[in-house]
Amino acid sequence: MKTVIVGPGAMGLLFAAFLSKSKEEIWLLDKNKERALKLNQNGISVEGISGKWNAKVKTTNETKEIGIADLVIIATKSYDTKSAITQAKPIISEKTAVLTLQNGIGNLEIIGEVVGPDNVIGGTTNLGATLIDDTHVRHAGNGETVIGKIDGSTPVIMRDIRELFNKVKLETKISRDIKGILWSKLIINVGINALTALTRLHNGRLTEFEGTRRILRDAVTEAVKIAKRKRIKLIYDDPLAKVETVCEATSGNVSSMLQDVLRKKRTEIDFINGVVVRLGQELGIPVPVNQLLVDLVKTIEASHNFALER
Repeated sequence: MKTVIVGPGAMGLLFAAFLSKSKEEIWLLDKNKERALKLNQNGISVEGISGKWNAKVKTTNETKEIGIADLVIIATKSYDTKSAITQAKPIISEKTAVLTLQNGIGNLEIIGEVVGPDNVIGGTTNLGATLIDDTHVRHAGNGETVIGKIDGSTPVIMRDIRELFNKVKLETKISRDIKGILWSKLIINVGINALTALTRLHNGRLTEFEGTRRILRDAVTEAVKIAKRKRIKLIYDDPLAKVETVCEATSGNVSSMLQDVLRKKRTEIDFINGVVVRLGQELGIPVPVNQLLVDLVKTIEASHNFALER
């Protein structure tokens, strides 16, 4: 199976490195020509819980070098989804599966608008990855990957993807309710990501302080109200307890949003807490805590280059 991973960020590099062990044809598609050349020359350096190792993966910024793919994995930041799927469109046929393993809500719809909804598979992963530099990634945590189609069907290609991932020790399952899975992950991110970005705390520290614990609970409670109004079935009975458990289980983790803030990059706030704010406005449900978190993170983004006035 010819697989193309679009976006050599932390998760893209980690998946590419693991999938290279399959001996299948694996490509990385990058929008950055210089970085693609560097990855071709140096390979991907991995360190962390899976050891210290190097993987060679063919990398290009030119789709004509790849040809038609069997599987395209979108691993970019959510705000780059439209440009990523547009760049990848020449390698996508009516038989190509397009899998999103991104944060937040809305990526399935963006991808479906470009390639058609029948091609799209939703997914979420609990793997932990931290980008060290353009060719170097830290494998920070193991976790399950879950994939599924919005209509609940399980076509052969999806079972092939599960087999490919499991073959290289990327534990993967298929769900008939991927919408519930994606929203369950969203609610965890709603509680953790923006707060860590604002406080610069590791995940586990959020529950140690009365203030952050209260804000976390309020943000999650607002998101759960939205999910209930939309009749989305979450995969856990007590969302608050689940988010706090995830904080403890990933206590030393630097969230992806905090990584973005520390690097003075744009965050995915619009696809996480921003989703709660937009749906709250549509449904007439007050979500003041999520609105505040969005406003503060966006202020940080807008002021990255401001020097402290003396």
